[in-house]
Amino acid sequence: MQVAIHGASGFTGRLTVAEVRRRGFTPVLVGRSEERLRSIAADGEAVRVAGLDEPGALAAAFEDCAVVINCAGPFTVLGEPVIRAAIAAGTHYLDTTGEQHYIRSILDGLDADAARAGVTVVPAMADDGGPGDMIAHLVAERVGPEVAEVLVADLRGRGVASRGTARSMAAVFGQGALAYTDGRWHPAEETSGSIAVPGEDGEVPVAVFALPGVVTIPRHVAARRVRSVIRTEAAAMFSALTPDVVDGVPEIPDEGGRRASRWLMLAEASGEDGKRVRGWVTGADPYGLTAVIAVEGARRLAVDGAAAGALTPAQAFGPASFLDHLTGHGVTWQVAPA
Repeated sequence: MQVAIHGASGFTGRLTVAEVRRRGFTPVLVGRSEERLRSIAADGEAVRVAGLDEPGALAAAFEDCAVVINCAGPFTVLGEPVIRAAIAAGTHYLDTTGEQHYIRSILDGLDADAARAGVTVVPAMADDGGPGDMIAHLVAERVGPEVAEVLVADLRGRGVASRGTARSMAAVFGQGALAYTDGRWHPAEETSGSIAVPGEDGEVPVAVFALPGVVTIPRHVAARRVRSVIRTEAAAMFSALTPDVVDGVPEIPDEGGRRASRWLMLAEASGEDGKRVRGWVTGADPYGLTAVIAVEGARRLAVDGAAAGALTPAQAFGPASFLDHLTGHGVTWQVAPA
């Protein structure tokens, strides 16, 4: 199986190429710099150079591949041309974005084009968007058909970030966060609060933040309200990401710090009858896990298939089955009464 990795020479791209090789698939390295691509290519691996302003060349780079994995952000600026090229090539697509407004625009704006082409497009297959969407679906199922609210929270502890992540999060923070109420998305209200974190004592303060779940969860969970938060200290860090600060972030984080970083996505659902259920997914090395998530998603699209169109992770893949797969990579997940 040939898997195209767009942005293969970037930090997340390199991890994804390594995971494609580990799984025994054939990577096709795609990007703008032939020199950078050849510096990471193994003997016999295809290197294809195409810019975002060359839609024909980009589509040609994808057309003999089973799936495209796009790792090149910020996706708000760079993502849509890659999806359109994949659709033109008739090739399934997924990416590693966590950019809330971009995800919404793709799910709304490219669904019909992808469906007509018989192609499946799945954004947000990273450590936050994928597991967050899936655990929210499983939590809501336990509540029942009348879900009053779903809260999704990114409660990871301190860790390292790449320059690409810093750029994307600066864009996310600048756009403002959305919430979902009674069938429509709207700007989220700035509210304060706290939440109990599995494995930690007491509660931690949280703040509103633009997580992927707000724009993905309402597409498969009939909830009246969906909102998202992160730790207050993380929100403060992202708000300080000026262009100068972003440029000072290392392109490739320290590997030891990366592997030691912990991530945790939590979802709480409450029913109209007052029933409450919470679930969480947690593990180490969020960047390495993102590569695992993306490549397993690519395998499932190619082998098992999914409905044509633009889908959320929980719509494209069986949530419990996918999370069970991640347990082989040090991930744990749980759903229980709140």
